[in-house]
Amino acid sequence: MNDRHPSILLIEDDASLRLLLAEELELDGYCVETASTAAEGKQKALVGMPGLIVSDLRLPDADGLSILRELQAAGHSVPFIIITAFGTVDQAVDALKAGADDFLTKPLSTDHLRLKIRRLLAQAEITSELARYKSRSSEDAALGLVGDSAVMRRLRTEIRQVARSHAAVLINGESGTGKELVARAIHQESERKEKPFLPVNCAGIPHELMESEFFGHEAGAFTGARQARKGLFAEADGGTLLLDEIGEMPLALQAKLLRVLQEGTIKPVGADQEETVDVRIVAATHVDLLKAVEEGVFREDLYYRLETLALVVPPLRERGDDVDILAMHFLKEAALRHNRGFMRLGEVASRTLMDYPFPGNVRELASAIERAVTFCDGDVIQPEHLPARIRKRQADVPASPTRLNADNLADWPTLESLQQNYVSEVIRAVAGNKRRAAQILGVNRRTLYRWLDAGVGEKK
Repeated sequence: MNDRHPSILLIEDDASLRLLLAEELELDGYCVETASTAAEGKQKALVGMPGLIVSDLRLPDADGLSILRELQAAGHSVPFIIITAFGTVDQAVDALKAGADDFLTKPLSTDHLRLKIRRLLAQAEITSELARYKSRSSEDAALGLVGDSAVMRRLRTEIRQVARSHAAVLINGESGTGKELVARAIHQESERKEKPFLPVNCAGIPHELMESEFFGHEAGAFTGARQARKGLFAEADGGTLLLDEIGEMPLALQAKLLRVLQEGTIKPVGADQEETVDVRIVAATHVDLLKAVEEGVFREDLYYRLETLALVVPPLRERGDDVDILAMHFLKEAALRHNRGFMRLGEVASRTLMDYPFPGNVRELASAIERAVTFCDGDVIQPEHLPARIRKRQADVPASPTRLNADNLADWPTLESLQQNYVSEVIRAVAGNKRRAAQILGVNRRTLYRWLDAGVGEKK
């Protein structure tokens, strides 16, 4: 298979035309298989599964559409161009109705044929990418987590594993990485999914009200408590309670939380008796709780009770091509909210997003796409529609190599070592993002993967 383009199957009984078209397409970088009969074409199509088929309508043993019909019957979808010297409007209509993508008449303009092929292959690639994206999205729809990087695949596996347990979970991650989404995913994958999921931000509750908010209170327990009120633990009974920013919880309440984890009981403010609750605690934080333990602002026993099942949500800068996948996801959602119809990311805008480190993580990317949709009058997002801080970001330019001394040939590196070091530096500079590395190197990702498989880019 050629690295630049998919293979093409050319089915034509005219030997001279077949040779001419094959040579023209091979000059464009395509890997071309040829056949002179419908039977030979069917066999090569079903065995080799080319990226595109060009077939004469009239062949010695059958018409070209019979090949298309057989592929369809076998469940294969391949861009298909019909060519003929006896073209009529009715034949063109019949061919297109049968599923052909285009119908061209002889004498052929090779430039026109090449243009049609490029367009159909580009469309097929977009369709294939969309199908893969939808497949990944549907598989992970229950988890609500978008992305296909290795770190996200590992996180989804860990979510499904901890969901089987009833123990408390600690979710670590920078602000904006999606810790609440991870908590919801754990709940949805657990046996508690039919029960309540209650998220609460500990940083948003005044310390003097926390105990009442969490455990409830009896009527008259304090000034203003005219009637009894259930707390968050009682409301989440049977389900999951997310304690976001748990590092903001005061020490006194941490002790009572530890008792809930150990005994499964709560005591409302002003009550004489404890109540039994069945609540799974999922805690989340963007701070280093172990450091907080060392500083005396977080209980060591509570930390180790939570840390048993700990998950880390990776920052966006470590998720490689997920930036592109997430950007398309947010663009689709924003376009729907704004009634904008189909919108897409321009290539330069996509590269601009990939170059940016996103200190605000996924939340910042979602905000950037929302802004872009608001300021874009057309259907293609360009760099000028993105926030200024993202547009102004420039990739570091590697230092110029030391000038070589022609008098000492031993100092000259080999071409292989230059490629090895350069590829390695590029991959390091983009934090392993293969898509961005391929763009910088000027090759497609398939070529880059082939280099990596051969050991190119590995530090010696």
